[in-house]
Amino acid sequence: MNDTDQYVIKDEPFYQVQANEVELYAAAYAARLPVMIKGPTGCGKSRFIEYMAWKLGRPLITVACNEDMTASDLVGRYLLDADGTRWLDGPLTVAARIGAICYLDEIVEARQDTTVVIHPLTDHRRALPLDKKGELIDAHPDFQLVISYNPGYQSLMKDLKQSTKQRFTGMDFDYPSAAVEADIVVKESGIDSESAAKLVKIAQTARNLKGHGLDEGISTRLLVYAAQLMEKGIAAPDACRMALVRPITDDADIRDTLDHAIDAVFV
Repeated sequence: MNDTDQYVIKDEPFYQVQANEVELYAAAYAARLPVMIKGPTGCGKSRFIEYMAWKLGRPLITVACNEDMTASDLVGRYLLDADGTRWLDGPLTVAARIGAICYLDEIVEARQDTTVVIHPLTDHRRALPLDKKGELIDAHPDFQLVISYNPGYQSLMKDLKQSTKQRFTGMDFDYPSAAVEADIVVKESGIDSESAAKLVKIAQTARNLKGHGLDEGISTRLLVYAAQLMEKGIAAPDACRMALVRPITDDADIRDTLDHAIDAVFV
């Protein structure tokens, strides 16, 4: 196995196309334009990128960004070993060398001084300077940079700088329509369509509470979790409380509201 093979997605990931997002992304990739994916938690952003990497036949390197991530975590660092020091490429550097799609998930969680290192890869230069190593990498012709974040769930201090945003094309994602979301739940869990529709109805109730006691609504991902519990024999109300309510809030009043909604739907 070469360096590229380990990052290639062999089996088609399930992704339910909703509009023209496949066509838009494919055009951006053909032009090797960097892409910014925006949307709420658990709406399918990461699955879409996996699907497109598979569809385009490109290796995919995913980085889950966090506030402790440094520039060295992305580009690489020198390590000590028995023979002295050796350089270890970071995921961004590996992607630039082999021509992978590099996906920085929840980019706003990273410090702004860290995200600056991506700038030379997102303009006409398409290059990555490794200052510590004294090397300038010209990105492979097939390399593409993709970032994602949830625009409704970060403080102003964690928003992306305009100098970063304006280096990307952008795509907005949201939760699917009720019918499409129910189909996704059926496909992902094997649950019957009637139960899936009921789960979606509960999710819509929770999403209406966003900004009124809830920071985030119930995601499609959590609906799949609830359906999977039901498929394992857990009663629907119990599965919903475990997968849909308890993870998203500790507020007693909000829990009661959602618990009543569950009882009303699964009578």
